[in-house]
Parts: sequence; structure tokens; C-alpha cells
Amino acid sequence: MDKDRIDKIIEKHQSDASSLIQILLEIQRENRWLPKEAVSRVGEKLGVPLSQIQHIVTFYKAFSLLPKGRHEIHICTGTACHVRGAPRLLDSVQDLTGIKPGETDMDLKFSLETVGCVGCCALGPVMVIDGEYHGKMAPAKSEDVLRNYE
Repeated sequence: MDKDRIDKIIEKHQSDASSLIQILLEIQRENRWLPKEAVSRVGEKLGVPLSQIQHIVTFYKAFSLLPKGRHEIHICTGTACHVRGAPRLLDSVQDLTGIKPGETDMDLKFSLETVGCVGCCALGPVMVIDGEYHGKMAPAKSEDVLRNYE
């Protein structure tokens, strides 16, 4: 991500340090992660110490300091999903993608995360890909669903 694009995002928020989280979220939304150069530029332009920004981006799970895949897979591991087979679903997705929770594949195609609950317990187990919910997932169904995200 180039400096001009980062500067435009900052200017959109009137270079206001109180908009720091929104600025970081917008940069990440466009880039899929927060490169060190972007974080440094934001700190420089807003007059916010890098240590403070580092604290924020490591505290909130929404931020990533590592490249993310084009498609983000979230497997719900909450109680309802767990008892309905989430561990088997997770095993299947790990086998199909070759990655574990918290990882991104080498092609930057998929990132995999587990989440405590996605709020649709009646549909468990649930897999969310790029914000699209897939309920009542069986391990055998996961390959067909993932194929749609080539």
C-alpha cells in the first residue's frame, strides 16, 4: 500500500487521532493486513507514538500484522457448534487448506481462524467465509463450499 493511499485515508478522517482505529481498520480492509510501513505512516501523520498503535493492533483481534489470505475462514467452536461437530469440521478444513488456525496458506488464498461463537447456534456447526455464513456444515460439505472460493 503506497503512502499516498494511506494519506488519503487519514485525510478522510481529518487527520484526527481519535479516528485511529477507524483509519487502521480502513487500511486493513483495503490491504487485508497492516504492514509495518503503514502503521508507521499513520503514527507519523497523526502524531501518535508507534508504541501506542502497536498496543492497539495487538490488543484487538480484528487487526493482523501478518498478510491474510484473500478468503478468511472462521470456524465457530462455541458450545453448540462443538457438540454438533465443529472439531471434525475444523479438522476437515485444516486438511483441505493445509493450514491451522491463525495461519495463512503460502498462496495467500486462505486464512483460518476459530471463533468462540458467531451467534447462530441453531445452524451449528457454522463456517463463515468472507462474511458469508455456511450452517449445518458437515466435514464432507466443506470441500464443496471451499471450492466456491477459488
